[in-house]
Amino acid sequence: MATLTVRNLPEEVHRALRVRAAMHGRSTEAEVRDILEATVRPPDRLRMGIALAELGRRAGLTSGDLAAIEQIRDKKAAEPLDLE
Repeated sequence: MATLTVRNLPEEVHRALRVRAAMHGRSTEAEVRDILEATVRPPDRLRMGIALAELGRRAGLTSGDLAAIEQIRDKKAAEPLDLE
């Protein structure tokens, strides 16, 4: 777990957080964690793994297809592009 310190929080914002936390029956710190998580990880966010799996299903790929691709795939890391 990480620790986060927020400096120079206006008193009215802190007061509103305390009130909101009390309404939800939790500490101000727990309320801030909930607000941050809901903001940066909303439930309707695009999840790349799920999106790629759905794309594969729509394309009709099977587990056998994926195994075949894995066997022929170059295991060496790609070289970065030289844009100069």
